[in-house]
Amino acid sequence: MSPRLPRLIFTNARLLDPDDGRYRSGLDLVVEGDRIIAVSAGQIALAEPHDRIIDIQGKTLMPGLIDCHVHVLAANANLGLNARVPNALVTLRAVPIIAAMLARGFTSVRDAGGADWALAQAVEQGLIAGPRIFASGKALSQTGGHGDFRARGELLMTEPCSCCFRAGAIARVVDGVEAVRLAVREELQQGASQIKIMASGGVASPTDPIANTQYSEAEIRAIVDEAEAANTYVMAHAYTSRAIRRAIECGVRSIEHGNLADAETARRMAELGTFVVPTQVTYEMLAKHGERYGLPAASVAKIEAVRGAGREALLRYAEAGVPMGYGSDLLGEMHQYQSEELRIRAKLLGNLEALRSATSVAARLLERSGELGCLANGAIADLLVVDGDPLASIDCLLGQGERLEMIIQAGRIVKQRAD
Repeated sequence: MSPRLPRLIFTNARLLDPDDGRYRSGLDLVVEGDRIIAVSAGQIALAEPHDRIIDIQGKTLMPGLIDCHVHVLAANANLGLNARVPNALVTLRAVPIIAAMLARGFTSVRDAGGADWALAQAVEQGLIAGPRIFASGKALSQTGGHGDFRARGELLMTEPCSCCFRAGAIARVVDGVEAVRLAVREELQQGASQIKIMASGGVASPTDPIANTQYSEAEIRAIVDEAEAANTYVMAHAYTSRAIRRAIECGVRSIEHGNLADAETARRMAELGTFVVPTQVTYEMLAKHGERYGLPAASVAKIEAVRGAGREALLRYAEAGVPMGYGSDLLGEMHQYQSEELRIRAKLLGNLEALRSATSVAARLLERSGELGCLANGAIADLLVVDGDPLASIDCLLGQGERLEMIIQAGRIVKQRAD
């Protein structure tokens, strides 16, 4: 009989499971392999000589954070230029970006366009340090949509611009019911965890006003049909009530941004069980730093149309009962502000709801409830040891992870601050 693998036994911790919403003391948490196998008192007494007992000394032990809207390959704030960078450079620039995400306590992320199965595998296999990646592959955009970065006056050929297929492009241009069906199948065959579409205009793209709707209902229904056939779902970039309503009535499960939703639309989302992933921090940082970091003037001009309304939308979603996942959506040098979305959420909705958006709600959105975002038997051992009380002050989770004593990802200690 082979010897049992060494276990991690955490003791003297204040356990914070965000779904429960309160601290529990006097319990030990045991990790074996990549899973939590026990959360109960008296586990130290069962320890064997080769087990590692970790005395947390009254600090907070909580699940790893989940960011449901990132672009890990977007090392440039100008996404059109990012799409023209050679593939090797794009990938190498992503390495420090995702390592920094993990250091901030984000043990899982959902990439909303750009990252692929190969990058997710590089993390999974331990080749590079970073969060577990739920990749969307290339987002799908209609011609002239939010994923089409060709300038006005640029010759449009029958085939889309070749830059759409480079690693640095967040999207591919595809039109028509049969074409989008094939595109979904291709992205899934290449390993996409879910499908991303552009269902309205956006800030970063050059020729699509925010108020525009994108893709016909027939195209959206075809995309949803193909995703559901593969037992996954569709997430949609959408700002206005009109764009959101079209998307959710066609079966889209997750609305990204959603800054301009009215109360009636929020109530309809709640009725359908639709998730929303607000990304307020990106507008704050684009307004402050975007021009300096190369955001085109046409995009800078669009920011104020959605910035202030986004905070009001957060309150509407909360009142309607729409589940909100955590999203940052930062680009280029602004990735460093990823945790600031927690500050915004905490100020408007309270610390607990901010934490839930990045843990238990995010796990439900990723269809990984019971595995991620919780402290439960059988859950994946993604854990943070926090020097502070995040229910009292969210500041201990901000910055670059300075207050994180330890980060455990899938049972492995990936960061440990020296005493």
